[in-house]
Amino acid sequence: MELQRYDVVIVGGGAAGLSGALALARARRSVLVIDAGEPRNAPASHVHNYLGRESTPPGELLAIGRNEAAGYGAEIVAGRVASAERLPGAEDVGFRVVTEDGRRVEARRLLVTTGLVDELPPVPGLAERWGREVLHCPYCHGHEVADRPIGVLATGPLAVHQALMWRQWSDDVTLFLHTGPEPSAEEYEELAARDVAVVDGEVAGLEVADDRFAGVRLASGRVVPREALVVQARFTARSAVLESLGLTPVAQEMAGTVVGTYIPSDPTGATEVPGVWVAGNVTRLTEQVVGAAAAGLMAAGALNGDLITEDTRLAVAARRA
Repeated sequence: MELQRYDVVIVGGGAAGLSGALALARARRSVLVIDAGEPRNAPASHVHNYLGRESTPPGELLAIGRNEAAGYGAEIVAGRVASAERLPGAEDVGFRVVTEDGRRVEARRLLVTTGLVDELPPVPGLAERWGREVLHCPYCHGHEVADRPIGVLATGPLAVHQALMWRQWSDDVTLFLHTGPEPSAEEYEELAARDVAVVDGEVAGLEVADDRFAGVRLASGRVVPREALVVQARFTARSAVLESLGLTPVAQEMAGTVVGTYIPSDPTGATEVPGVWVAGNVTRLTEQVVGAAAAGLMAAGALNGDLITEDTRLAVAARRA
């Protein structure tokens, strides 16, 4: 049976994927978005730094995006892509996409916007408060916890940098050394100069009262009252679909420390596999929502240009035949 064929299949229906779908549908391309319904920012209450949509709830923003893309003809379905493969013997670039429920479709091009997974330090209670009072990005959440008692959980050499950064939003910041390295003499001086307190000892868990984070509990039993806790999550690209195409995630380093993995791409999102583009957190780990949407648009423009080149080549060949 002949499979349904699209100009572009987009794997992932977050800001990057929907932005790409909108642009491609407006360019009169047939587009299918397959979305697993697992947006990274689902635990957050609002999206910030998105001009024109400041403080919009994440689910509401995605609903708006789906309606806009569908309004121009994009097809959006719920599902999880199990694998993708290059069509064997195809004269032109083409792919077969298979979902976990067995649906198979073909695409001339792929745009993968599957995002990343935040892997939290193994401290009891962090996952339950993630996106509420357990935070990682000051530009996403700093304003909402401004002037409150903030803790920073050290698990690596970037903790001092985090503490000094969050000091911009509050004058009550405490660095919990936990399993992180001992700060250098210069770092201790910097922390002291900015009135950042330093607490020795491992963190055993979080104190919660009336469904609100109330403090950090040390292994010694001591509880340090806090209203927000900053952690360094490991950013792991959701790359299974891309790996099925032969792409390999690589380590992302910051200040000499591995903070996650990503799929390399050029500035437009093109990968090493012809016909496959990426956008958003799967390729740029620190991208915020507005940046992911912009990246989806950039990739869509490059994809459409590539398809135009192929359309023209095929038309010339047909004319000469």
